[in-house]
Amino acid sequence: MQAFLKGASISTKPPPTKDRGVTATARSSGENKKAKPVPWVEKYRPKCVDEVAFQEEVVAVLKKSLEGADLPNLLFYGPPGTGKTSTILAAARELFGPELFRLRVLELNASDERGIQVVREKVKNFAQLTVSGSRSDGKPCPPFKIVILDEADSMTSAAQAALRRTMEKESKTTRFCLICNYVSRIIEPLTSRCSKFRFKPLSDKIQQQRLLDIADKEHVKISNEGIAYLVKVSEGDLRKAITFLQSATRLTGGKEVTEKVITDIAGVVPAKTIDGVFAACQSGSFDKLEAVVKEVDKCLADGADEHLQLISLCATVMQQLTQNC
Repeated sequence: MQAFLKGASISTKPPPTKDRGVTATARSSGENKKAKPVPWVEKYRPKCVDEVAFQEEVVAVLKKSLEGADLPNLLFYGPPGTGKTSTILAAARELFGPELFRLRVLELNASDERGIQVVREKVKNFAQLTVSGSRSDGKPCPPFKIVILDEADSMTSAAQAALRRTMEKESKTTRFCLICNYVSRIIEPLTSRCSKFRFKPLSDKIQQQRLLDIADKEHVKISNEGIAYLVKVSEGDLRKAITFLQSATRLTGGKEVTEKVITDIAGVVPAKTIDGVFAACQSGSFDKLEAVVKEVDKCLADGADEHLQLISLCATVMQQLTQNC
């Protein structure tokens, strides 16, 4: 017995009470929630229709629809990063409230299979579910669900045809929102059943305001020139601009975000390099051209196909420039 006690490790502390365990668990879960990072694209996504930027026509129509707690089938099209998905998600949150949002909205994006089987199974089964429940805040809750099909222009023609039939059969209980970049790739029987809205490319001023607002809230040091350059390299895609800003902030570690950092993050070819290539093309010297191309191609493996293709392209440009001169 003495040998057992000698070798054993016995704690004299009292066992933790139930309250202590609950407190420790709550504290750890609270820390986990606090430490969980959120992409800025999601963090600053519009929470209501009024927060959608630069799409006045769409917002006006949606607000009228929301007042009557009803929606037509919708077709949003336009360049990427202009707020198409954010707009319908914000409208759905206003319609259903935070409690019923997850139950009433089915969102399918490009990561899902987009064939006819998905339409027949996922979409059809969701559309056939009966809706029930009321909002806890007392506001009227519409008696329908919303199916969001992001990048609908990647769906096959057969899948779009099957979707048309589902839209007809489930019109009393389900509304559809198709989102795409190219409306010409949507079959006419679908477009004729939807209210179409074109999302305009965001102006530089609107993008700069949003980025400055995010930079201020996240305590990011960046000049107005840096914001302007960020908008330029993002080419009208606000989502891309916000992602670049977050990546650049992580890279600098709290220091000022400069144009050079944004260039590195965005993978943009520096203007000096482009000017050097054109100068070599205008010189008429193939030796100078090859030297410039090797400089541009220094990050690629020696003998890579990209090197030969770039030489061929620049040689053609050089030939045209020297002939015209």
